[in-house]
Amino acid sequence: MEEESRARSRNEHGQYVGRIPLEAVLEVFDERDDAARPLTAADVMEALDCSRRTAHNKLNELEEQGDLATRKVGARSRVWWVPLTGESHRARASSESSTDQSATDDATATGVDVEDTRRVVDHPPAVSNAIEQADLPGSGPMLDARREALSAAYDYLTDHPEAKKADFLRDVYFQYPAGFESAEGWWNAIQPALKQLPGVDPPEERGHIWHFLGG
Repeated sequence: MEEESRARSRNEHGQYVGRIPLEAVLEVFDERDDAARPLTAADVMEALDCSRRTAHNKLNELEEQGDLATRKVGARSRVWWVPLTGESHRARASSESSTDQSATDDATATGVDVEDTRRVVDHPPAVSNAIEQADLPGSGPMLDARREALSAAYDYLTDHPEAKKADFLRDVYFQYPAGFESAEGWWNAIQPALKQLPGVDPPEERGHIWHFLGG
């Protein structure tokens, strides 16, 4: 891609001119250090040294072809990511199934009850009850999805005992949007419920650090 870039001429603003292939945009996604992190048009613009309009056009074209997925974040921002294909879903499901079966076989071989090994990853009853009774908007499947998002936020805090709002939005929201169209709307619903869960020490002021004290 470097040879191709050198071969392209620049305009008076120092930006490359000429057609940028869609494959070059996909390479930007392939070369991320964190494969789960969505990208913005600004990320693509910087990587390909092109205009914002060109970056948007290429991203939208790839989204229309099904190579990328997108969602609005906040009032004016938008992010793109490479969606999991049906084949990828099947491969991951097969891998997870094999892992679960291996764990079951190991537990059986050592005489450990399989159900007991699965409870290790479950929340304590007090946490499960608090999540079940949390005051979250919605009903039916939507409420279930929001409880799952709350559970994911709690698990994230237990794994990262010091976390900021931005950490939750970056690492939890995109995987568990729970029907919210914006990260801010998601946070406004999740954070009051998260405050009530056992072991959670919320910040005294906005923007400060959340702590997990154990429990």
